[in-house]
Amino acid sequence: MDEITVRQFLCEGERKRPMLKQLSLYVENKKGTMTDITGILKDEQINILGSVNNDGPEFGIIRMVVSEPERACERLKKAGYLCRMVDVMGIEIADESGSLHRLLSALTDSYINVDYIYLSFNRNTSQPILIMHVKDDDIFEVESCLRAKGFTAV
Repeated sequence: MDEITVRQFLCEGERKRPMLKQLSLYVENKKGTMTDITGILKDEQINILGSVNNDGPEFGIIRMVVSEPERACERLKKAGYLCRMVDVMGIEIADESGSLHRLLSALTDSYINVDYIYLSFNRNTSQPILIMHVKDDDIFEVESCLRAKGFTAV
């Protein structure tokens, strides 16, 4: 059985549209950039639900899930930022030792590669949410796989 067939076999389940859009901003690494970005979102009354920053000597990538991604992206572009929206998944995990390992093991066992992850939390349940990015053509399959394995997508 090839890898695709194995993944299809291991990940049977209903396909649904991913529920989260992430903003990805490519920004100059200089003093005040984060303050400017968060100020723009504050002025628009857009809440940051989760974020991660990866910096380099001159430029960095800011990834964030916000309450109104389309409007946030439009406003940030208007302010001169290179911003795009990316499909990501949010998977609720238990707030206990080993829960992240169980989730990542389920993905590995199903031959699924994760590009990057970061944590947020579910404001309704107070449970951690793992935000993750996989290849765009795999996102529906990954969501179905994790649902079939008992994980809750948000």
